[in-house]
Amino acid sequence: MARPMVVVHGGAGAWRGLDVDIGVVARVLRDAVSVGLDVARSGDCIDMVVEVIAFLEDSGLFNAGVGSVLDYSGGVSMDAGLMDSSGRAGAVAAVTYPRNPIRLARIVMERTPHIIMAGVKADELASRLGLERHPGPHPRALERWRSLKSRVPESAWIAKRVEAARALGYDTVGAVVVDSRGCLAAGSSTGGVALKLPGRVGDSCIPGAGFYANDRVAVSATGIGETIIMSMSSLRVAQFYEAIGVLRVAVERVVEEHTRRWGPGTLGLIALSHRGEVEASYNTEAMPWAYASLGEEPRVGGLPQG
Repeated sequence: MARPMVVVHGGAGAWRGLDVDIGVVARVLRDAVSVGLDVARSGDCIDMVVEVIAFLEDSGLFNAGVGSVLDYSGGVSMDAGLMDSSGRAGAVAAVTYPRNPIRLARIVMERTPHIIMAGVKADELASRLGLERHPGPHPRALERWRSLKSRVPESAWIAKRVEAARALGYDTVGAVVVDSRGCLAAGSSTGGVALKLPGRVGDSCIPGAGFYANDRVAVSATGIGETIIMSMSSLRVAQFYEAIGVLRVAVERVVEEHTRRWGPGTLGLIALSHRGEVEASYNTEAMPWAYASLGEEPRVGGLPQG
């Protein structure tokens, strides 16, 4: 029997200029870990990762679910995905209907023959199956959108969008877990990059990029989605871990490799191995994260300084 564990993150970045109490962020991350460990008493790894991420989506503190940032036109669209060590995966992209995109991703995994469903038809599926509807832009996200939009010239929006993403971070939530049977699972959920073009899809719905799990390791990524997709960062961790056998080295090597190629401010990773190794690494100023095993008090790291 394995000892259930949960690791979560709240997004890599600088966490500057955000109207968020970092003490509250730390508390919510601890609570998310506790939620997952409570689920572990009667549920499996998929139950754990879904409930942890849904809790973070509902918090409104993070750029996922209720707290999702707005695109350039002022709309909310979300991506989410999950995978377990048996090779099952499911994801949704550019959805607007569900309050909890991670719950719809689970439905795609368990009740359809597909891996990713996107846009209007995925929203229709969520509606038909009675998932709770997204309440619309969070007041904090709306105020942030107004502020960013007022500072971004139409002709230079792409450069400014990337600049804003690097400076603020706050772009994804994710979790990696192991249950009592040794099943590993990973998942991610996001509202995307602030001021993105409507229709943009990031890494959080792409297995191997925003999340990955096999029978040895589970990984969740956060950062600039375009660079994570091009690097397949979560899969790279699994590949290095297979070759090296030391999770810390595997995670740090992927971050170093990513930084050389794409520069700083682009990637954060959390990872959990079948041996219970827990690692986190990032090339941003901060990446709030937390972890614990069943019976332990959650510990928090990666908080912004100053």
